[in-house]
Amino acid sequence: MEGDERAAAVDGRAGARADLLVVDDPDAAFPGARRPDRRRAVDSWGVELAVAEWGDPEAPPLFLAHGGFDFAETMNGFAPLLVEAGWRVVSWDQRGHGRSAWAHLYNWEADLRDAVAVLDTVTDSPLPVVGHSKGGSLLLHLAEALPHRVSHIVNIDGIPSRRNMPDVADHERRKMVAAELEAWLEHRRRTSGKVRRAGTLDELAQRRGRMNPRLSPEWLRYLVRVGGRLDADGWRWRIDPTLRMGGFGPWRPEWSMHRLATVGVPLLAVLATEPEVMGWGTRAEDIAPILPPGARVEVADGMGHFCHVEQPRRMADLVLEHVGAAR
Repeated sequence: MEGDERAAAVDGRAGARADLLVVDDPDAAFPGARRPDRRRAVDSWGVELAVAEWGDPEAPPLFLAHGGFDFAETMNGFAPLLVEAGWRVVSWDQRGHGRSAWAHLYNWEADLRDAVAVLDTVTDSPLPVVGHSKGGSLLLHLAEALPHRVSHIVNIDGIPSRRNMPDVADHERRKMVAAELEAWLEHRRRTSGKVRRAGTLDELAQRRGRMNPRLSPEWLRYLVRVGGRLDADGWRWRIDPTLRMGGFGPWRPEWSMHRLATVGVPLLAVLATEPEVMGWGTRAEDIAPILPPGARVEVADGMGHFCHVEQPRRMADLVLEHVGAAR
């Protein structure tokens, strides 16, 4: 690795980021998409998080969480539709993603603390929360841990299937946690000095297309322009290269489902039906036994994992039907 690349990798994990609020490509545009109206930074125990907001700053807030290997601006076509109903939409780039700082290590609890750190800068009253994929699972934890901070929750294809949940004794599960921790630390050791491979705008769009096969090339190129960084040798995604697919630190996402039934706020779960690399493949019958009382499941027939990007109007209508218009 060249010295400047190594320095860049180290600087990316230094906490505060000089480019946190910088918009690299202000001319990036896509029909129906609207870039955030405001940006700000929140410190979460030494990790600087980039926060994005759409809508009137005096409007009632709605909390929005992106999925793994995404960033807040993935919501550029979805968030404005919620703003039309009177909401102030608040999202953030999770640590290691987008314009937020990288961390030396990642785990589920740190992501949860980050969510609370951002929430504390928005309101101390209950508010509706909407999350996609990993963000949906994360907000289920938030609603279970801090029910007095959440009024409604919408989970967009973010409930791991019951089919993947190990039915084992507690002492065996502790052994599994230890194995996950060891594997994660070994992965972190191997990747600590890596940087993401640079490419042209079209090359990065093609790479993303493997994860988002149902999204148009035009959207994927737009996504590179709002979620990537143009360096001297080409474009790179703003994603920490030490992050890995399928895990968020030493944790299996399906383990969080053991607490799903304790969520006490109105829940809408949207399940995509089209198989994709990033999707969970969860079916309504898989989660029926573990849903909290009164939860509603909406099966999004013919839609892939990125429902809110593929059909933002349909998803916005479902959300607004559940949470209502802002008052």
